[in-house]
Amino acid sequence: MPPAARIADLRQQLIEANHRYYVLDDPAIPDAEYDRLLRELEALEAEHPELATPDSPSRTVGARPDAGFAEVRHAIPMLSLANAFEDVEADADDLRARYREVAEFERRIRERLEVEAPEFSVEPKLDGLAISLRYENGAFVLGATRGDGATGEDVTANLRQVRAIPLRLRSVRPPAVLEVRGEVYMPKAQFERYNVAALERGEKPLANPRNGAAGSLRQLDPAVTRRRPLAFFAYGVGEVRGIDLPESHSEILRLLRELGFPVAPEATTATGFDGLIAYFRRIGEARQALPYEIDGVVYKLDDIAGQREMGFVSRSPRWALAHKFPALEESTLLRAIEIQIGRTGAATPVARLEPVQVAGVVVTNATLHNADQVARLDAREGDSVIVRRAGDVIPEIVRVIEDRRPAGTVPWRMPAQCPVCGSDLVREEGEAVYRCSGGLTCGAQRKQAVRHFASRRAMDIEGLGERLVEALCDFGYVETVADLYRLDVDAFVEMKRRADERDGTVPETTKAGKIATRWAENLVAALDASRRTTLPRFLFALGIAHLGETTAKTLAGWLGRLEFIRSTPAPVLRALPDIGGEVAESIASFFEQDGNQAVVDALLAAGIVFADEAAPSAALRERLDLAHLLSALPVRNLGGKSAERLAATYGSLDALLKANASGWTGAGLSSAGADNLGAHLADPAHRAALMASEAAMRRLLDAAPAAATTAAGPLDGRTVVLTGTLAAMTRDEAGARLEALGAKVSGSVSKKTHLLVAGEAAGSKLARAQELGVEVWDEARLLDFLAGHGAAP
Repeated sequence: MPPAARIADLRQQLIEANHRYYVLDDPAIPDAEYDRLLRELEALEAEHPELATPDSPSRTVGARPDAGFAEVRHAIPMLSLANAFEDVEADADDLRARYREVAEFERRIRERLEVEAPEFSVEPKLDGLAISLRYENGAFVLGATRGDGATGEDVTANLRQVRAIPLRLRSVRPPAVLEVRGEVYMPKAQFERYNVAALERGEKPLANPRNGAAGSLRQLDPAVTRRRPLAFFAYGVGEVRGIDLPESHSEILRLLRELGFPVAPEATTATGFDGLIAYFRRIGEARQALPYEIDGVVYKLDDIAGQREMGFVSRSPRWALAHKFPALEESTLLRAIEIQIGRTGAATPVARLEPVQVAGVVVTNATLHNADQVARLDAREGDSVIVRRAGDVIPEIVRVIEDRRPAGTVPWRMPAQCPVCGSDLVREEGEAVYRCSGGLTCGAQRKQAVRHFASRRAMDIEGLGERLVEALCDFGYVETVADLYRLDVDAFVEMKRRADERDGTVPETTKAGKIATRWAENLVAALDASRRTTLPRFLFALGIAHLGETTAKTLAGWLGRLEFIRSTPAPVLRALPDIGGEVAESIASFFEQDGNQAVVDALLAAGIVFADEAAPSAALRERLDLAHLLSALPVRNLGGKSAERLAATYGSLDALLKANASGWTGAGLSSAGADNLGAHLADPAHRAALMASEAAMRRLLDAAPAAATTAAGPLDGRTVVLTGTLAAMTRDEAGARLEALGAKVSGSVSKKTHLLVAGEAAGSKLARAQELGVEVWDEARLLDFLAGHGAAP
């Protein structure tokens, strides 16, 4: 491209970028890309001075103010600073080559002023919005943005909402005029809290702290600004009348502190080139820990007289320099969006990127967090995106450059199946994360599934610790938990040998030819012992989301046998006590996966047997009927009373399905409810699901005894919580004895708690129980009660 055409193109890009940044508060390109474009333009104009123009972006600071605010002409222009960057290709040990622009800056000052080691005032370069505050006789009268350097916007009313900005100087004899220059910014922690609250309110979150600060000051309603968490740091002065300023910049900052202005606590002084680089590196190392965003440091010649002698160039002072850190944001191409399955089954969208260097690291992948975040960004494969990397966290996409979106792109959708095992990806109501439902077969969840299966409160396979589980999975001995029961002593010994060789931890006895096998024999014995277990333990061991020990006991107690539990759909499960819609859906979804069912079959074939299987509870007859199935449907205007009327009228699901909306209305359902029910049942999948629920209900009721066959226990219907340390038995043992007497043992105290058993060192649960007026027993009373009912330890 000819120089004239390239210069015109660069100017247009920079003018548009300035407008987006300064006027719309919606930057389209990252700062690093803007800097590169500007430097290229400056270099071309230097090579071709005949093409330079007075209105070139290389000769202005920003954009002229928008029409929404009155113009303010700065008494002394607010110029920007020249930028210096690190040359990452230079020898890391040659500091003057690596930081060539800083070395040149320091050399020019040293030679011009004829000083051996110039003294500099140094401070962080805040990533906010530059402003000027005018005080007359100590009172704040005018606040303006920098704008194009000569003219800014009058944002006085909004600046009065920033608590860090004093409305009156702390001085008994204030100057006639004092203009204070500084940066309005948004602290990191407050920015994060604001965005969390904004999302909860259904509002659009702020893109980043810098944009948050700029956008907040340009609100036409100061009340909006007042709600934003803005702060301020002063870094210099403009017009001054009626006061003699100190002779150094560092002393001016000290004076501003005394007058009531906050100044960055990291501001200090440094001597010569070595001092500047030492400060740059020190602040760079502390960057992520600072409570505010910075994008570099600023060096200013400390001597004010020396500043005057150095003077200015067209758009910046010769005595100051902004030394930029490697960019935390860069633009690149989003090649693809893939799903990564975590060890707990969480499905995370990951962006595969055209490689780009961000903050000194080549980035090829970036997290997109979850499907909602992808939708908020409207990120599509083929988009140009801005990637941010802060500290050691995984890079993330912060926004899409929509102006560069190619034609034909389509919105991204979360896939229906897990890319690892093919099981369904499901998202519960109110949750942001999708999860793989193939917990027993998914390779990504294998180690977590085996660890949980073998844990003490599950199958209790003693000796199968974390390191052994890691090795069993890494070397392919275990694909699913059922494979554990195929292992023998030789397999365990061979696996350990391979693991020791890999990790470089081969014992000396092994090197001498003595192979220890007792541990493997004990492990095989523990596996054999675990084959005989209880149904609640087995259910808990499967690792079904939301299925804890209490819910496992509920399932086993009410449905009796595994064959019923694994074939009962969610609407029927919801009839059981303390099993809500979320838990029911999770259990049903788990058993709907063919892979999970195959592993359960393999476990049963391996000899897993249950000592406590029984018929379903007779009490199901009081909970399961057609009215329950109908009220469980996701149909508006079909509540419990309407469901009872329909069930009483038709008597069977078959009869109800043969009727129509007019018949349902005649049976007492509202016309809106009848229309909604008709629309729901018109979907063949919904109709089939209801029929499957009715069939499952019939199977359970046919298997349940006609009436209760056991007498009620003394604690039936009572919820008990155990806390503290018991001397005669463990809390688990006490809980089992209480459950045998009919109690429901819970882990937390609530208004539904009937009894708290408090051992030694009982803490917050005891206090909560006393606050709610719950009955409290000590261990002695518990032992007396158990002895009196034949359940003593």
